[in-house]
Amino acid sequence: MFPTKVKNIQRLLQFRNTAWCSPSLGRAAYSRLVLGIETSCDDTGAAVLDETGHILGESLHSQTEVHLRSGGIIPPVAQQLHREHIERVVHEALERGNVDPCQLSAVAATVKPGMALSLGIGLEFSRKFVRQHNKPFIPIHHMEAHALTVRMLQPVPFPFLVLLVSGGHSLLAVARGVDDFLVLGHSLDVAPGDALDKVARRLSLVKHPQCSTLSGGQAIELLAKDGDRTSIALTTPMGKINDCCFSFTGLRNQVTMIIKKKEEEEGVEEGALLSCVNDIAAATQHTVATHLAKRTHRAILFCKANNLLTSSNPTLVVSGGVASNQYIRKALTVITEREGVSLLCPPAKFCTDNGVMIAWNGVERMREEKGILPPNVDVCYEPKAPLGVDMTAEVRAAGIRLPSVKITIPN
Repeated sequence: MFPTKVKNIQRLLQFRNTAWCSPSLGRAAYSRLVLGIETSCDDTGAAVLDETGHILGESLHSQTEVHLRSGGIIPPVAQQLHREHIERVVHEALERGNVDPCQLSAVAATVKPGMALSLGIGLEFSRKFVRQHNKPFIPIHHMEAHALTVRMLQPVPFPFLVLLVSGGHSLLAVARGVDDFLVLGHSLDVAPGDALDKVARRLSLVKHPQCSTLSGGQAIELLAKDGDRTSIALTTPMGKINDCCFSFTGLRNQVTMIIKKKEEEEGVEEGALLSCVNDIAAATQHTVATHLAKRTHRAILFCKANNLLTSSNPTLVVSGGVASNQYIRKALTVITEREGVSLLCPPAKFCTDNGVMIAWNGVERMREEKGILPPNVDVCYEPKAPLGVDMTAEVRAAGIRLPSVKITIPN
């Protein structure tokens, strides 16, 4: 019996390795380490974190400049760039942290949702890596990772309300646990980041001397600072629908029609920069911010009515790429201050896609022993994947009418 017990213990230590593996590495043992790998869209990211959230090493390869030149993200191009850079990015993250693969306790990677071709590269690399080094694998839901990032930076207890807004997603949910979410609202069509990018593309902002290296959303935010939003009339989407879902297609169409009209008035062809480009940017940004703020306001009221948040210190966490927009943050601050809710946003570098948030999600799951798989288990990626339990019908049925709140934000 004794030799059998020893073998079992050895297997357990090998599979859930928490110690450093070679004295020659010259470093003290850390708490358990997780490697995170992110390839859900157009950024290849990797990072190594310990259990406290300390970032040992990270690396990120951005494809922004390539896609700016092509006028948008082309999935096969993104796939090829991930394939060309993922090994280097992961190696850099490990090297910068002075971490050997045998020191890792687990590898976490984004498997849903996202662009299929991009997800496939990250999953294929991760599966080979965990098998090669005999490490547990933790599949990660991209939006779950965004929601939990703030807990790496400060102790935010569950439950809390989270608004996730990015180029591919938008949703409002109550985070009740690491893998326990109640979805109150989601996008019915395009995401806010996608809408802003398409408006920027239609305005040809890549030709603007201040915006040639910026993403569409960043260009809109920059030019809006010098624009007069009141000079362009836009209608906030879904004003008569009392739920928490989002729609940005109608807004994008409104702006497109205005751009066409302005081109006719100024006598310029499509693709030329309009003289009123700053005003259009300001009006577009304000309308997106207002739409997000109003839906979030209703979500807060729904949570209060149904005791879904703590009464002592209710918290709203805002994350995702669009959350780095300072104007949108200020619009949300108007609502949270009115309702006595704390607003927390990770720093901008952690709002956009990165390996750090994936590694942290892995840490959170490892702590609670949730979703940890042995290295030889087959995992599939899921381009479309819901997060948690859908409560949108209950929110709509509640029919909560919003009080009149004026969202005035100086540039």
